[in-house]
Amino acid sequence: MKRYSLLLLDLDGTLLDTRLDLVRATNHVRSSFGLASLGVGEVERLVGQGARMLVERALGADRAAVHDEGMRQFLEYYGEHCLDETEPYPGMVDLLDALPPLGVRVAIVTNKPEALTRKILAGLGLLQRMIAVVGGDTFPERKPHPRGVESVLSLCRADRSRVLLVGDSPVDAATAQAAGIAFCGVLWGFDPERLRVAAPGLLVQRASELLAVIDGEPTRALR
Repeated sequence: MKRYSLLLLDLDGTLLDTRLDLVRATNHVRSSFGLASLGVGEVERLVGQGARMLVERALGADRAAVHDEGMRQFLEYYGEHCLDETEPYPGMVDLLDALPPLGVRVAIVTNKPEALTRKILAGLGLLQRMIAVVGGDTFPERKPHPRGVESVLSLCRADRSRVLLVGDSPVDAATAQAAGIAFCGVLWGFDPERLRVAAPGLLVQRASELLAVIDGEPTRALR
């Protein structure tokens, strides 16, 4: 029997490398308001608490009057270009392939809007692999609130002690803590140094190491 039977995956920075499409959408919004483009690293640090927060941070608090219009523009542009450059991180599809024979189910818990999440997963041929998809607008609450995690646990009738949340940000670590489930951080995401500080426990550098964690052999992963 595997140590974990339900894997909850964050999307951006964990399962999928979405950074270039997010950067282009963010800079499309900024340019519409006469603002200079941001670099990849700058946008990466704005990601993690949903599209609305990304837009608000990208435009700045002093432009609160145009946040709604910025959000509209972001969703329109990103909805058309969300699959231009987005792809799974190395080894993640292999991991998804390896889990069903082990009796491990997989769900997505992200702060990205649910419709966009499903569109991207479907476009990459990954949607059918998920037992559930929870987005940032699925419920009134979003990560780090545990509502999304709780909904998946209820759907799957999962034993909380056998659920593992995997993510790349302090928001994901806080979500796991709030839900009372285990957490494993990935260091290939958008802000690995901030993750190290916020969640210095179990961390992995490669997707293949997640199998060791699921097997209950974290000594084969990084700490």
